[in-house]
Amino acid sequence: MNRERARTSSGLGSTLVKSVLARGDRVIATAHTLDSIKHFEGTEGVAIRQLDVTAGAAAISATVAEAAGIWGRLDVVVNNAGVGYAGLLEESGSDLLRKAMAVNFFGVMDVVAASLTHMRAQRSGTLVIVGSRSAWRPEVPGLGGYAASKAAVHALAETLTVEVAPFGVRVLLVEPGVFPTKISRYPVSTDNPIADYDAMRAAGIARFKSWTGTEPSDPGKAMEAVVDVVRGEGVAAGRPWPGRLALGEDCENDIRAKAKRVLDGLDAWSDVARAVKADIVVDDA
Repeated sequence: MNRERARTSSGLGSTLVKSVLARGDRVIATAHTLDSIKHFEGTEGVAIRQLDVTAGAAAISATVAEAAGIWGRLDVVVNNAGVGYAGLLEESGSDLLRKAMAVNFFGVMDVVAASLTHMRAQRSGTLVIVGSRSAWRPEVPGLGGYAASKAAVHALAETLTVEVAPFGVRVLLVEPGVFPTKISRYPVSTDNPIADYDAMRAAGIARFKSWTGTEPSDPGKAMEAVVDVVRGEGVAAGRPWPGRLALGEDCENDIRAKAKRVLDGLDAWSDVARAVKADIVVDDA
C-alpha cells in the first residue's frame, strides 16, 4: 500500500493504521485534533498531521500537499472522516443535515480533489472512500440525515470511478455495517421535540443504545480485508478490482434486501415505466 493517509483518531481509522504498518507500509495519519492521534507519535513509519475536513478546499489542499511531500508521493488516500448525527428528519430539520453533509460529503470531496492533483501527476493512486450500509437502509428512524449524506458519498464514488480511471487512479467504495466505532454512539437530537414523534423518538434512542457492545463485526478483520484489496493480497489475491466492498453480514443483508425491493417494484410497475415512451412519427415527405 506504500503511503497511506486516513483520519485515524478512533475506530476503523486507528485499526487501519495498525494493519497498514504490519504490512511494512508508511502512514500519514490525520485527525481533527492532534491530541486524538498522539498515541501514534514516535511510531516508526507514521507521520501525524492535523486536518479538519471542514476547513475548506484551500486549507485542505495545503495540508495534503505537505503530506505528499513527506515521502514524495501519495499512493493511497483513505477518506474515513465521518459524523453520525442522529435525529428524526422533521425535528432536526436541515441544520443537522447540513452539519452531516459538511463532514461526510463536502469534506470527502475536498480531500479527494486535493489528493487527485498529486495522483493525476504521477498517473497512479487509489482513493478509498468509506460509505455506510445506512445508504442502503435509510428507513431506520433517526438515521435519515446520516443515511442521506452517505448515499451522496456512494454516488460521488461511483462517478469518480469513471472520471479518474484515465489517469491510473482507482476508487474503492467501502460499505461498513455496524462496527464498534464512535459513529454508532452519537446521541439522538432532542432539541426540537414534536409530540407526535415521542414514541418513535424514544424507540430510536433505545435502538441506538442497544447497539453499543453488540456490534456484529470486527474492525480488525474489516481493515485487513481493505488492505488486502488495495494491495491485491490475501482475500483479494487473483481477484479483479471490486470497486465497492461491503463489510459485515448486516450490510450484505441490507444490500440484498434493498436490491430485491427495487427490482420487485420495477417489475410491478414496468408497464407504467414503458407506457410513457414517445410516439415518434417520421415524415419522409
